[in-house]
Amino acid sequence: MRLSIIILTWNQRRLTMDCLASLGALTSNDQVEVIVVDNASTDGTAEAIAESYPHIIVLRNAENRGVAAARNQGLRLARGARVLLLDNDTIASEHAVETMMAYMDSHPQVGIVACRLVDADGTVQDSAKPYPGLGVKARNVLGLKQPKVTFPADDDGALAPTYVIGACQLIRHEVIDQIGLLDEKIFYGPEDADYCLRAVHAGWQVRYLPQVTIIHMFQRVTTHSVLSPLGRKHARALFHFWRKHRQLW
Repeated sequence: MRLSIIILTWNQRRLTMDCLASLGALTSNDQVEVIVVDNASTDGTAEAIAESYPHIIVLRNAENRGVAAARNQGLRLARGARVLLLDNDTIASEHAVETMMAYMDSHPQVGIVACRLVDADGTVQDSAKPYPGLGVKARNVLGLKQPKVTFPADDDGALAPTYVIGACQLIRHEVIDQIGLLDEKIFYGPEDADYCLRAVHAGWQVRYLPQVTIIHMFQRVTTHSVLSPLGRKHARALFHFWRKHRQLW
C-alpha cells in the first residue's frame, strides 16, 4: 500500500464530500486507502460517504473525541508506506499529493512534508509555523499581527519550519513506527506542533513545499470563543504542550 489518507470530520457534510471529490482517482486507486473518522456528526456525513464511496473506510464515533484521539484511530488502521493527514475542509488534488509523495521519496531524511495552503480567493495561509509559544498564542487571541518569520530554505526551495499545521501533513510510516501516535492529552491543538517536534527530536526533518498548493477553507474557532468549552480545552492542551517541551516562548 503506497498511501493512506486520513480525514477527520465533524458535522461538515458538504465540505467533506467536496474534499473527497477533489482527490479524484486517488479514492479508487488500489494502492491508496482513504479512512474517514467521523467525530459523531449528526448531519448525515457518514451516510453520504457510504453511499457515494462504499470502498472508503468510515469510522463512526459515538462522541466527539477531538483531533488527536480521532486521528489516532485512523493511524492505527493505516497500512500505507506514507500517511496523509488531511482536514475535511481542504480541496486537494491528485497532482499535489503525488508531488509531495515524490519529494518524500527523493528525500529519505524527511519524515513530514506539507505544502502551501491558500484561501478560496488564493490568499496564502500561514501554515509553516514557528514554535507556538505564549506570545504567538496571545497575539492570535488578541487578533494582533504576528511578526514575520523567515525559515531556512534548502537548495530546492523547500522550507524548514518548526512545524506545519495538521490540515495537511504527509508522514512517513517509519516516523509513526518510531515516535508513536498523536498525543491524546491534546484535544484540539497543538497536536500538530507536538508531532513535528517529536519527529525532529527523533532525527527526522520537517519540510514545507511552497510550490505545491491546496485550498483550505480555514476557520479558527478558539480565537472567537476563548472561554467556550472548546477554547478551554485548547488552553489546557497548550499548557500541557509547554510543560512537555519545557519551552514557554
